[in-house]
Amino acid sequence: MQQEDLFAQAPPLSKPVSVPSVQTAVPADLWNRLARSAFRSRFHLGAQERAYLEEKGEDAVLLHGQDFIAKRLAPAHPARDGRQTPWKGHPVFVAQHATGTCCRGCLHKWHGLPEGVALDAGQQAYVLAVIAAWIERDRRRALAPGPRGAGKTSGR
Repeated sequence: MQQEDLFAQAPPLSKPVSVPSVQTAVPADLWNRLARSAFRSRFHLGAQERAYLEEKGEDAVLLHGQDFIAKRLAPAHPARDGRQTPWKGHPVFVAQHATGTCCRGCLHKWHGLPEGVALDAGQQAYVLAVIAAWIERDRRRALAPGPRGAGKTSGR
């Protein structure tokens, strides 16, 4: 797969992405643990990712996320594991780094998902729910007045 393939024109959505309830799917303590990580907590959607999200809409972005998860994370031994997720350029990529859903090692460390075993549909839905919840949290953070709304944006 080449870089330009990642942003090819997506076909029209045939159905809305089904994201499990974020309140029940994502452990409450995950956000506290991620906030304590200096590395994870520095990620926020940049202007490019926010514009992309606004232009394409949340359903399309999460459909892309569903595809990224299926192709780049779900296999038991993903190609280029540990280096398969770009740092920026798509809201899902930034969210993956922010939430520890960027590679199988991070999925194991942050979410307890075993390495070396393909992710089942429920685990893939969980990863998508974490990403969707983070994107929503970051959107709210960016809209908040004061210093919390002005943080670093995506990037390394």
